[in-house]
Amino acid sequence: MAGEGAPASQEALVRRMYEVFSTDERDTFVLRCLAPDVDWPNVLDGVRLHGREEVRAYWTRQFAAGHPLVRLEGVRLDGDGVGVVATVRTGMREDASGDRWAEGTVEHVYRFGGDGLVTRMDVRAGAQEP
Repeated sequence: MAGEGAPASQEALVRRMYEVFSTDERDTFVLRCLAPDVDWPNVLDGVRLHGREEVRAYWTRQFAAGHPLVRLEGVRLDGDGVGVVATVRTGMREDASGDRWAEGTVEHVYRFGGDGLVTRMDVRAGAQEP
């Protein structure tokens, strides 16, 4: 499904980011998707991270605590015409019982630099299911 007006190269990069997030490929993919000085939310601690290495360390910490999952449910251009919004459902991989998914979604809003890399990501509330 194509994004609603999202530039094709940005949509492709966002989709690939979610494909590799829960794999061992995520660490090496950081160099191909995040700007060196990327501004990223640390949702666990309520602070902002700056730079690829801080983001990589944050992801390492997340995976040390458990196996987080993020399922991409859609990509579209933000209302401001600049940001690219990924609607996602978060979850956690459990033992043999399977995966546990949140009932609602959140939105990850990406900003891109002239080189096509992500310069900023924000998280905002998405739709909640009844």
